[in-house]
Amino acid sequence: MPKENIMNIYYDENMPYAAQMFAGMGNLYPFAGRTLAADSLIDADVLLVRSITQVNEALLANSPNIKFVGTATIGFDHIDRDYLTSRNITFTSAPGCNATSVAEYVLSSLVVLAERYQFSLLTKTVGIIGAGNTGTRLSEKLDALGITYKLYDPFLAESVEDNRVFSTLDEVLACDVVSLHVPKTLDGDHPTFHLLNEQRLESFREDQILINACRGEVIDNQALLHLKQKGHSLTLVMDVWENEPNVLTELIAFCDIATAHIAGYSLEGKARGTEMLYQAVCQCIDKPVENFLVDYLPKPAIGHIELQQEFDEITLNQLVKMVYDVRRDDGIFRQQLASHGFDYIRKTYPVRREFSAITVTQTNNVNGTQVYQLGFTQQ
Repeated sequence: MPKENIMNIYYDENMPYAAQMFAGMGNLYPFAGRTLAADSLIDADVLLVRSITQVNEALLANSPNIKFVGTATIGFDHIDRDYLTSRNITFTSAPGCNATSVAEYVLSSLVVLAERYQFSLLTKTVGIIGAGNTGTRLSEKLDALGITYKLYDPFLAESVEDNRVFSTLDEVLACDVVSLHVPKTLDGDHPTFHLLNEQRLESFREDQILINACRGEVIDNQALLHLKQKGHSLTLVMDVWENEPNVLTELIAFCDIATAHIAGYSLEGKARGTEMLYQAVCQCIDKPVENFLVDYLPKPAIGHIELQQEFDEITLNQLVKMVYDVRRDDGIFRQQLASHGFDYIRKTYPVRREFSAITVTQTNNVNGTQVYQLGFTQQ
């Protein structure tokens, strides 16, 4: 890759602060991720995408100069890494960039459901399928609340470096809440495509909650629809769908919370992905890192909260919804999907901040660290 300031850098238009971070590194060309065509990349040196762009030979065959591909996402099932290797193209993803965002989406969903159905969240058991960055962030927030959880991850369970306690898939699927945090894989010893197939979906109890905020194909959506059409009362939180952007619209009516693949769309989550790719490109061209995310993030609308009572479930409900109430995104999805489309909702997603953007102080002799363990900032 040339070290001179003449690189042609193509980046997804939905990558926040990309124009600012990569300014001065070359010619910058934003593109719409879903419709990017091979003919648009003929002179590309660097390609930066998100999850909706399939990067393969068909896309890059006409790009003789490309030397770097990056995805500002945790997953990379949309990337043909074997092809990139065959062409000696450097590749990087952004592991963990939006893990906190997804974990806070799950927590907001559980807070909303607990209020809606009048149950104590603290008495529920949570099964986490996938204990990587996102599953780990979720488990940390559950630890802060004293909520019992079980982890299933056959790959990490075999690692001698991971000393956490892992459970079987059946044990995790028996928890009150089942939350999915795995990539989409089609082969290997533990493929995740249709991990929740008709048989496993039929085994769910009527009082369980199922949350999918990873990849739509992990659940057989048709089988899930048939289960609900038969009257099963499984509570559903669906952020991801098979065949996006052409989702199974009949399933939406059976969901308590339905959103447009935005669980990881906090401003911090998306911007961290941009920053990680910027750092990787700097390393690739032997350029010092000069731009930092903290210099671009705006102040939140609510920057400070003062707690005057002990932290409890009521306080949890109020705090979480004050920062991020998932019902907003559920309402947008239901109101705009038919008229505007799946990608429009993602492209025009309103600014959402993470807990860490909010400083919390405790007064009147209120003590405790739970609120800070959840991710809020201590003054």
